[in-house]
Amino acid sequence: MFTAKNMKDRAVSAFHRTGNVVMGLGLQMVPVLTREPKVVSGRGSARQIPEVLKKLNVRKVMIVSGPTVGRTIVPKIREYLSESGIQSEHFDQVEANPSVQTVETIREMYINSNCDGFLGIGGGSPMDAAKAAAARVAKPKMPIDKMAGLMKILSKVPPIVCVPTTAGTGSEATMGAVVSNHEEHHKYAIMDFSITPLYAVLDPELTVGMPPFVTATTGIDALTHAVESYVTWGNYNTNESNRNAEDAVVKIFRYLEIAYQDGQNMEAREQMLIASYQAGLAFNRTAVGYVHAIAHAIGGIYGTAHGLANSVILPIVLEDYGTSVYPQLAHLAEITGVLDHGTEAEKARAFIMAIRAMNKRMGLPSGFDFLNEKDFDEIIDRALAEALVIYSPPVVYNRERCRHVLNRIKLEA
Repeated sequence: MFTAKNMKDRAVSAFHRTGNVVMGLGLQMVPVLTREPKVVSGRGSARQIPEVLKKLNVRKVMIVSGPTVGRTIVPKIREYLSESGIQSEHFDQVEANPSVQTVETIREMYINSNCDGFLGIGGGSPMDAAKAAAARVAKPKMPIDKMAGLMKILSKVPPIVCVPTTAGTGSEATMGAVVSNHEEHHKYAIMDFSITPLYAVLDPELTVGMPPFVTATTGIDALTHAVESYVTWGNYNTNESNRNAEDAVVKIFRYLEIAYQDGQNMEAREQMLIASYQAGLAFNRTAVGYVHAIAHAIGGIYGTAHGLANSVILPIVLEDYGTSVYPQLAHLAEITGVLDHGTEAEKARAFIMAIRAMNKRMGLPSGFDFLNEKDFDEIIDRALAEALVIYSPPVVYNRERCRHVLNRIKLEA
């Protein structure tokens, strides 16, 4: 039976899929836009940062970090820079879920100090803040809220080099940056090829100090990037994005819990950094899906850490996608060794259960009891708006389906 609501849902779904097809074709026609950062990797590779900056003709760099990394890691890197004749300024107060005001402060400091490049050091928050500040330098008349969405900058930005100290966000590989308006409890996802870092420095020695909880949540963040990329609908995927996603998933299943249990295990730390980067490359080509859209909305309203939100939402959304993702998840079950026999459905469900089991072993929750039903409409509005056209999920959600997922997130706490 057709109703006005059913017709509206069908129209929205058709619009979403049409947009997905057009965007997918566009990505295939202009692969040069999806450039990858140049990578400097291996133990001690942070010592090569001055050489990287010199290649980019950066004479005075704006270092962006959080307080802890600012105290523990940045001083040594500034020594390397000084020894090489490169000047630096340092903003060390990036918070979790970096704010619009933080980005504006970094931009002002960059301009007033006559810097000519950015060096983001830390987790996703400092790297995203550096990328967003670079965009604001390039577009001084465009506020952050106007940059949200796809390809709103389209200008050359100052050189950006990113040095991850966590293995999960993949921001060092992507064209994305997420910035929060804390007063309005809203997250802005900026996606523009111009803010893709020119270099990524992957030094596992810098990740050794990560606490177990941060190791777990950032690792599941990387897993979410890889899995959401892999199950993308339509023509966003390429053979390369699929290979990166598969490689990342295999590495994460093999090494995440080792890194969680033994933070000094350098092989596990190094492999997780590589996995995070590969997952970043994968979703930089394909975008993500409703796991991220819902996580961003919940994070904006409640301040929930992004990796933690993804760890809870990922298995719930994958179960909700149902048979539409069984072929991909079944293959992931096979290559990770989760289950290599049985039906496609059995292998797919086993893969989801393996994620749940890994979360449980690392002490991560299965739901969020703090979700308030009075906020559901706002969460749904934000999630559906973020995903529309830009993301190409295997299923297009309507409000009822998104509400069903939110109810599950709350009930499973």
